[in-house]
Amino acid sequence: MNNHKPFLILFLVIILISTFACSSVYEQVYPTLNDGRYDSEFPYKSSSKQLEEITSSIKLLNSIAFYESYVFEEGQKITERNLKRIDYEKTSVEKIYYNNTASGTATIFHEDQGYVALLSVAHIVCFPDTIISHFLNPDGTFSQYVQSISIKNRQSNYVPDLPGGGELDIILIDKSIDVAILGHKYYARETVNLPIFKFPWGKSAELEWGSFVYVFGFPMNYKMISKGIVSELAKEKNTFLIDAVFNRGSSGGIVLAIRDGVPNFELVGMVKSVPADFQFTVRPLFKKGDFDFNPVIPYKGELSVEKEQIIRTGITKVIGIETVLEFIKKNFDELRGKGYYFKQFL
Repeated sequence: MNNHKPFLILFLVIILISTFACSSVYEQVYPTLNDGRYDSEFPYKSSSKQLEEITSSIKLLNSIAFYESYVFEEGQKITERNLKRIDYEKTSVEKIYYNNTASGTATIFHEDQGYVALLSVAHIVCFPDTIISHFLNPDGTFSQYVQSISIKNRQSNYVPDLPGGGELDIILIDKSIDVAILGHKYYARETVNLPIFKFPWGKSAELEWGSFVYVFGFPMNYKMISKGIVSELAKEKNTFLIDAVFNRGSSGGIVLAIRDGVPNFELVGMVKSVPADFQFTVRPLFKKGDFDFNPVIPYKGELSVEKEQIIRTGITKVIGIETVLEFIKKNFDELRGKGYYFKQFL
């Protein structure tokens, strides 16, 4: 047995040399991994397990507002002031029911005794209570006379894969900073296996030009992970820009940075919006499927004008997580009064 002792010692020496050599290599290749700052390089090792855990807490949020609309004739000469004194049912010439929809991303960040809370942006669930439209003058300007008034009579916010159909209440909302907290009280047994976002909340003010981030959301209703680079730090407004690709449904998605290597993820922001322009397009007025355009023959039929939003991809605005944290702390007592005790933020 003693004959094997030199070989055992040699083996241990080789292991130690390899370990120190690997550490030396990592320190040379990734010299900033232990500097206490957010990383600006691509992760040096796999973090799929942690990313999968994070994505399980990311949910598709849908919101529908139901309206009833009363339509008037131009000859009635109804102004907005008149609307306060008339009976819509008797005065209108037509009553129409319709709905407006929106979708985006929400993150489950709290569960306590059945009270579940999700974080998202306000503009996904914020619909106007009343919409008034006016007739157009011959020169294209809006007339003083009202064409219709639409009144919201119900709204539904839901996450399909939550218990009981996932219906959610708006617990707290602030349109000025575009932050909303949604929630619902479930039976305790329904939340046993609910995936909660458990990674630390970081500090967007400590991000730097070139900091590497992961972005989680539901662009075009597909759950996806994307990556981006931080630019244009507006610390006084607690917002920053990233170059991640943005699509409808990305709003409300969370942005995570890495401090001193994976798996040290920290929540640093929430996707708000992307720059966009609007343009008007003139199109033939026809029903889908019954029109075959011949480019040789000039079109002489009716035309319609459509307003289209053109998204400028590659520039995404992010709300710094400090804004969200301040929002929660400012309304802590109100939230606790509704059953949502966010003790982790005390």
